[in-house]
Amino acid sequence: MSRRFGWDCHGLPIEYEIDKIHEIKSSEDRENIGVEKYNGLCREIVMRYSKQWESIIGRFGRWIDFENDYKTMDKNYMESVWWTFKQIFTKDLVYRGTKIMPFSTACNTVLSNFEAGSNYKDAYDPAIIVTFPITSGEFEGTNLIAWTTTPWTLPSNLACAVNPAFDYVQFENTEDGKKYVCLKGERMTYVHKQAKITKHKVLQTFKGEKLVGAPYEPLFDFFKDRKSTGCFAVIGGDFVTKDAGTGIVHCAPGFGEEDYKVCLARGLIEPGNAPVPIDQDGKFIKTMGKYAGMYIKNTPEKSGADDEIMHDLKNMGRILVKGTVKHSYPFCWRS
Repeated sequence: MSRRFGWDCHGLPIEYEIDKIHEIKSSEDRENIGVEKYNGLCREIVMRYSKQWESIIGRFGRWIDFENDYKTMDKNYMESVWWTFKQIFTKDLVYRGTKIMPFSTACNTVLSNFEAGSNYKDAYDPAIIVTFPITSGEFEGTNLIAWTTTPWTLPSNLACAVNPAFDYVQFENTEDGKKYVCLKGERMTYVHKQAKITKHKVLQTFKGEKLVGAPYEPLFDFFKDRKSTGCFAVIGGDFVTKDAGTGIVHCAPGFGEEDYKVCLARGLIEPGNAPVPIDQDGKFIKTMGKYAGMYIKNTPEKSGADDEIMHDLKNMGRILVKGTVKHSYPFCWRS
């Protein structure tokens, strides 16, 4: 008895091939072509290598029925899948959830963790330390300082996280009188070196727990309405480590898995309600003011939102350190 051969016709490989052939660069290009025509282009290449498959499978020594094959693009196949899904749905065995995943802006789709993890490359990215002035309480007037290599996520900041169990330091730059908070030890030494602070005075040392709840001034006004839900304040997070940065983590829950989890646990966001002001092409959406239409990252061809955001933050006096870092970063293996 032979097995029926099946053709998996749906999915990213076919679409990505069509995009390359027809120089389709964005989701807008696909919309201009139209669903019917785009699907037609995809159908045209599905069976391109069917005869080669018959030859190769035979050489493998497998007995396959190619005459009664099935294709996932056949309507009866798709209907059977939807019928099966409906049975699962009506038994209340399906739920809708939200998860932060790697995303390819070129392919307009999420990637599996395996895909993202299989294509790390060395890349140069901005490395900046940003200030978050505390607005009330014992630390009023003191700047939280957070290190990031993704300036494009800063407009979506909703919180800053510290590790409640770690030792933090409030210190004053005695040359200009400005006060800062960061992790004690190597992280403070790193900040002083990067910011070229040669003279300082330690005001107090304390556990990170003491900072939790301290409100700070948001960098931007885009999501300022969320202040009523407890955003723009310090939260505690065990994921904050001592091995990089300042010991204070800027949280943009729409773009970081740990950020999402901790903001959800603290009630700052509801499931699926984190700010994601970026479209599938990696460009800021219309509500993002001057950044609307900008691609999030700088590219070899042109500067992107990273540069523009850093320029604005510098003018606002919110950048303590601006530099570049070479690090290993995951890339979409197709694009």
